[in-house]
Formats: sequence, structure tokens, C-alpha cells
Amino acid sequence: QVQLAESGGGLVQAGGSLRLSCVASERTSSTSTLGWFRQYPGKEREFVAAMFRNYGRTYYGDTVKGRFTISRDNAKSTVILQMDSLKPEDTAVYYCALGQRLILSTIHLPAQYDYWGQGTQVTVSS
Repeated sequence: QVQLAESGGGLVQAGGSLRLSCVASERTSSTSTLGWFRQYPGKEREFVAAMFRNYGRTYYGDTVKGRFTISRDNAKSTVILQMDSLKPEDTAVYYCALGQRLILSTIHLPAQYDYWGQGTQVTVSS
């Protein structure tokens, strides 16, 4: 059972930056995909970004392209989400997730991920 722990959330003004980290309890395999999702109150989880397996290819949701950057340190079993040019509509709970054998076409689907962190709140004030 892999455990994921996020950190780095908080309160920031619009236009500012935050850096979220997620550490896995065990070394991630080369076939695992690490991703970030966010959830608004009463809504389903929304895809933010993911790094597909160990190939280094990154994918982003349309609303964060050009502002957020995902990176991965396999040696430390860590995935980072650098969030720049934050907007009030980015306010949400952010979750990291690990999928052990995702196929690329399902990278944006929460149900395809096997493990989830507890979430970290990001609040962007206007």
C-alpha cells in the first residue's frame, strides 16, 4: 500500500506562486504515473497535470497550461507542482495521485489512479 503525502499549500495573492510537493512512501516504479488533481466543493476531481510513467512526458489540464509545471524526482519518489500566475479560480483542494499501469488515453481520469494523498488546500485571494 503506497502512501502519498502532499505539502506546500496555503494562501497566496492572485499573480503569486506556490509549490506543491508529494512524497511517496516507497520508490515509484518506471511504469507508474504521478499526477495532480484538484477539487472544488461539491464537484468531482479535475485533472491538473501528470507525468506519464518514467518517460518524462507531461500533460496539463487546459485551464493551467502555461502556468503550472509538473516535475518528478524518481530517486526521491517525489512529484512537484509549481504553480505560477495563480488566479482566484485556482482555489481548491489539490491531491496527488499515483497510477501504477495507466494508459496514456486515461491519464486525466481520477478513477484510473490507484493511490491518493490526503489533499492540501490552496487559496488564492483576489
